[in-house]
Formats: sequence, C-alpha cells, structure tokens
Amino acid sequence: MSDVRTAVRNGVTAIDREAWNRLVDDAHPFLKHGFLASLEVTDCVGPGTGWRPRIVEVRGDDSDLEPLGEADRPLVGALPFYVKMHSHGEFVFDWGWADVARRRGLEYYPKGVVAVPFTPVTGDRLLVADGLDDPRSVKRHLVEESLELADREDLSSVHFNFVPEEDLSLFESHDLPIRENFQYHWSNQRRLDDAGEPYESFDEFLGELRSKKRSNIERERRRLREKGVETRVRTGDDIGEAELRRMFRFYKRTIEKFFGGNQYLNEAFFLEIGRRWSDYMHMVTAERDGREYAGAFNGLGSDTLYGRYWGTTREIEFTHFEACYYSSLEWCIEEGIDTFEGGSGGDHKYDRGFMPTLTYSAHYVRDEVLSEVIDTFIEREAAEIEDRAEELREHPPFKQEAVGKGLKTLAREQ
Repeated sequence: MSDVRTAVRNGVTAIDREAWNRLVDDAHPFLKHGFLASLEVTDCVGPGTGWRPRIVEVRGDDSDLEPLGEADRPLVGALPFYVKMHSHGEFVFDWGWADVARRRGLEYYPKGVVAVPFTPVTGDRLLVADGLDDPRSVKRHLVEESLELADREDLSSVHFNFVPEEDLSLFESHDLPIRENFQYHWSNQRRLDDAGEPYESFDEFLGELRSKKRSNIERERRRLREKGVETRVRTGDDIGEAELRRMFRFYKRTIEKFFGGNQYLNEAFFLEIGRRWSDYMHMVTAERDGREYAGAFNGLGSDTLYGRYWGTTREIEFTHFEACYYSSLEWCIEEGIDTFEGGSGGDHKYDRGFMPTLTYSAHYVRDEVLSEVIDTFIEREAAEIEDRAEELREHPPFKQEAVGKGLKTLAREQ
C-alpha cells in the first residue's frame, strides 16, 4: 500500500468505533474501542491524569476495505499512543531510568508509551486491518510514525509495552532494545497426556500437581466452604449496574488498604464498560450469609481469561485465592478456555499451577548516552531473568513426570 495518510487523534473517541474494532480481533478485548473509550470519557486518562491520548491512525486506499464513519478513506492501521508525565500504571517499570536521566540533567517526562493504560496484558500494539496486501509495511509505518511523533513533540522516549513476540523483529530492525520479563499464565493442557488435551475437570488439574501443592489448594477451598462462603461467576449482560457498583467498592477498598489510595479507576469507568464493553466482562463474587463481600473482575477474550481487578470488604482467609484463581480456573475448564493470564507479579501463582511466560517491551530513547545506559541495563536484567527462570525450572509445581508436557519455560524463540 503506497498511498497512506497519517494523523494523530486526541483519543479513540475521535475515531469511528466500528472502524477501530475492525483492527482488533476478539482475542484482545482491552484494545477494543469500548474499553479505551471508557477510560477517556470517565477521565481516567486525559487532562490531569498524566495520560494524554495521542492515537496514531493510518488511512489508505485499499479497495478491499470500505471507509467507515465520516472518513473518505478506510482506517488500515492505528496504535494506542499516550504522552506520559509519570510512570504509574504501566507495569513495565522505568523509575530507575528516570532517575538516571535526572542525574544527567535530562527531562525524562514527558515520554511516550504505546500500551493499554493500567493493563499488563500482552497484545497487538501495531493494529492493522485484515485483508491488506502488505500488513507488515503498515506496521513498519506505525513504528516510524511513533518515533517521529516523539521527535516532533520533544518526548524523551517511546516505550512499546507488552508487545507480542511476532512483532519483535520490527522493533529490532529499528535498533530498539527488547526488554524481557515474565508473568504467570495457566494453560488448559493436560501434561500427563501426550496429546495435551484440555482438562476435563478441576480435580483432574489438581491431580497433576505435586501432592503438597494439591493438598494446600484442597485445604483452602475446604476451609472456605466450612465458613459458609460460596462463589458465583457472571459474564456479559449478567453483570448489571448493581454488580459493577459493588465491584468498584471492592476495588476501592483494596486500593486504599494496600496501595496507598493510588487509584487509577473510578466508579464511572466500571459503569461505562458495562455499557460499552459488556461482551468481554467476567466477574467472580464471594458471598457469605447471602451477602457478597468480595469480587474479582476479569476480561474475557476469545480463548483467554485475563485477571484484572480484585477487592474485598471482609477479611476471610483464602477468599483471594478462591475468587481470583480457583473459581476462574474451574470455569475455564468447564467452558474450554485455553489460557488464564493472572496479571503481573505474584510468585504465589506458580504454586497454583501458573507457569512463567515471557513478556516483551521495546524502547526508543532519544539521548544517546541514556540510550546506551538503558541498553546495558536491559542486557544485565536479562541475565537475572534467566537465573530466576532456572530456579523455577528446578522446582516445578507439577509432578515430575508432567514437567515438559506443555510447559512454557522462559526461553525466547530465536
């Protein structure tokens, strides 16, 4: 595609919903127009938040795509670009880099971030419509436009966070270093079965864990039942305004208790996604004596469940593990969902059958000296990640005979 036009919009709300969603498949729900627009219209991003949307769009003349909305050219590519005045809510931590820049007399903020705000989930960042003759050229154009936008708006850097492995070569072709980290993901794949078939039951999954790990989970679930705690799973339109308001209260209570009130989302956001994003909502609630007191709010893709927000108003031991993990794993097995991504952090997930999976980010830094410092840091950090990976490989949560069957180790395919 040779004839393209590029523009920068101050939000996805400036782009036709259907045109945007044509770039995003159902595997990546957090990139859907409804989620990103909900952040904008409820002021979770925008003025005063340190997240200023600068959405890059590419329009072409491809005859296979019809224009949507008021535009006379079809939207063939886009990416979620934000100008940041801090490093909160990104989950790819660069405060050390900001400190190095400060000591060198450089202004690290504003910077550019290509990501879904507050969402540590790997997914497409270089969004391209299906059916193009040369989709890679559009992706390359999006990368180049991002770097030029940083130069034009005098941003210190651009950080492409949680990018898929298949796009790494594009960033490497622009000499951007690739930073690696890992998260814990659960796979619906029997390790004692050579065919790797999905589990038929939660008990079958437990049967593949080492006896101590299995016994701990069974004990935690039994203790909750003895206390009269029950859980309920809701999806889509079964999650109404009352449930979303309760979920916000759970979320807010936990943020206040554990995160110093560093609250990214407001009640209006939870209600808005109920209107704009209901097809992708998944919620687990815990109740006792007929009253719900805790909940986990997740995103549901076509083959993956994504753990996102959790909260409780009562301290009943093991509720967190049940609401955030066990009930959702059981549901994934029943519904045939392939993967459950539990979010960032949490070594306790490993003991519960979640295995380490690499995540990637790519980084463009305009100052040459700072860029060299960061390159060195990334290389050193990669060695530390590998050391940690070796520790995990030596003490897997699964029975010895199950190790290696469907196990995702921390080894990037070259």
